[in-house]
Amino acid sequence: MRTYYADLHIHIGRTEAGQAVKISGSRDLTFYNIAREASLRKGIDIVGIIDCQSPAVQHEIERYLDQGEMTELTGGGIAYRNTTVLLGSELEVKDPGFGPAHLLIFLPTLSAMKDFTEWLKRYMKNVNLSSQRVYVSARKLQEETVGRGGIVIPAHIFTPHKSLYGSCCSRMSDILNPEDVAAVELGLSSNTEMAEAVPELAAFPFVTNSDAHSLGKIAREYNAIRLSEPTYEEVVKALRGEGERLLEANYGLEPRLGKYHRTYCATCDAILADLPGEAADHTCPSCGGTKIVRGVFDRIAGLSAGERPVVANPARPRPPYRNQVPLEFVPGLGPKKRDALFEAFGTEMNVLHRATVNQLAEVVGEELAAVIEAARSGRLGVTSGGGGKYGKLG
Repeated sequence: MRTYYADLHIHIGRTEAGQAVKISGSRDLTFYNIAREASLRKGIDIVGIIDCQSPAVQHEIERYLDQGEMTELTGGGIAYRNTTVLLGSELEVKDPGFGPAHLLIFLPTLSAMKDFTEWLKRYMKNVNLSSQRVYVSARKLQEETVGRGGIVIPAHIFTPHKSLYGSCCSRMSDILNPEDVAAVELGLSSNTEMAEAVPELAAFPFVTNSDAHSLGKIAREYNAIRLSEPTYEEVVKALRGEGERLLEANYGLEPRLGKYHRTYCATCDAILADLPGEAADHTCPSCGGTKIVRGVFDRIAGLSAGERPVVANPARPRPPYRNQVPLEFVPGLGPKKRDALFEAFGTEMNVLHRATVNQLAEVVGEELAAVIEAARSGRLGVTSGGGGKYGKLG
């Protein structure tokens, strides 16, 4: 058993031929480029590449398998150098009477994903695009996924736009079978302490992922997972807590840095903290607008109001949530200095987890080394984000 670092939510922007997949994603976010960036620069051992339901993406995967540059693993997943790729898809559901929500699904093999795509084609307008609506119930999508050996993880569960609790419902069982939910994804504006205020989440593992729309954002948030080997089957067993496999830690931005942390006015972007009740019941004191979007912090407060806290399982306590700022966000650390760190230590995971402060100082100087140490230990000052704008460091 050893520790592996995993980011399970990375989008494909375009295929190598230029076909759009995630329209808002960077053009250089191809399947191959993601695997290469994760392995050679980020040092991420396991990546979940979303949008693998696209036939054009599957064609690229098959080409790299045929060339021998990538290999399918017996336990599920695809190996590229030091990184395992898990094949995933982010899909939108909207049951009658509820708002939209995004679900992450993962399947063990390319053949299972291709079979899933053939089923999806009957219920989607464009199976090539990312995060598209599937015109079936959430439970039906869940059944089709689990029936193919896959798992379901509700995505960024509290964000106000297209998430389980942020825009869809107040109880998971309203749209899903909780017994077939493998984990929940916290999203950028929340952490373990916040999510644990919602009693029904006591039964579910928490994962933290980047939801990267560019190569640089890979590993903005990630997980430390203890496995015997980096395969799909081992990751599933870790989420279930089988044997010695387990989630060891969640690494993420301080929630106040998230752009949906606090309630805001969609008309003037003013952040509106401490509004009681539902967002729809208020008007903006700044502009008088009525388009008030409930932030993650305030949504969780509403979900947990009047609920009894659930005692954690002492036999398998939750892993710690560690506030950490990726190198791209560190104040004063420009591209040249980052490249010098990569030259010295190889990958971002080495810089964040293995290099000592003295070793960092030898490369970038004592002052910047101290800033990096503060960033990787969550000690940088933060101003709250909201209104679709990220918070600020320093």
